[in-house]
Amino acid sequence: MKEQFQKYIENLQDQITSRLEEIDGKAKFHEDIWKREEGGGGRTRVIENGAVFEKGGVNISAVHGPLAPAMQQYFKVGDVDFFACGLSLVIHPKNPMVPTVHANWRYFEMYDKNGEIVDQWFGGGQDLTPYYLFEEDARHFHKVSKTACDRHGITLYPEYKKKCDEYFWNSHREEARGIGGLFFDYLKPNTLKSAADWYDFVTEVGNSFLEAYVPIVEKRKALDYSEENREWQEIRRGRYVEFNLVHDKGTLFGLKTNGRIESILMSLPPQVQWRYDHHPKPGSEEEKLLKVLKQPREWII
Repeated sequence: MKEQFQKYIENLQDQITSRLEEIDGKAKFHEDIWKREEGGGGRTRVIENGAVFEKGGVNISAVHGPLAPAMQQYFKVGDVDFFACGLSLVIHPKNPMVPTVHANWRYFEMYDKNGEIVDQWFGGGQDLTPYYLFEEDARHFHKVSKTACDRHGITLYPEYKKKCDEYFWNSHREEARGIGGLFFDYLKPNTLKSAADWYDFVTEVGNSFLEAYVPIVEKRKALDYSEENREWQEIRRGRYVEFNLVHDKGTLFGLKTNGRIESILMSLPPQVQWRYDHHPKPGSEEEKLLKVLKQPREWII
């Protein structure tokens, strides 16, 4: 399974970066191949200062070795080895009318000292963070995500949509990071689904990503915007940074397993503002977005 999923994310990285370069038309992804001292490594691809994408990363990694003591405590296990591979991406567009997008798809195994698998699971998801709310974009993103889920069970979309709303919640702000999508973790073989079934589901979601995001970018990338729109974008990016540094489990895992810092912090946007006690004007488009972020919505009726 690990070889199969690693090959899948390598191919998916190629597909996504090629398509995003085509859309941008100016910038290309810079590639870094890196090695992890304890075992494994990855392929980081970053795009910067493009015509459409201000900064973005589409990274894959496959790492292995003894599980660090801090993560042993987190997973409540003893002295075990692990293997983890996945693709993680964050795209920060230049135009404030185009939403930031985040996605990842990953696979994890743990082994006893005889090398036998003692646990295995998949995780991942995809979510959208707009700066200005176009409801048809939110509905499109969720519709594509739901279609991918429904092919593997009609209960999956509502369950993982709810988990996404709960996970990407800035509790210290009492607001969502964005308008959600899908979030799932610890998808383990059980009496209903085998590891191969979960593989089929996770790769179905991964394959849906470009269909979910690209039409939104194409529709919004040439819209006019003002300096005030950019300022709002940078203020909202500050909330994005807060979530990633305060709450995100992926960031925590990377830091506690001696992950590559440049790859872990790739998700942070290049230009950010923190304004003291900032409130948008009543009745403005900025306030409209905030009202939606205060209470998760159902985008598919």
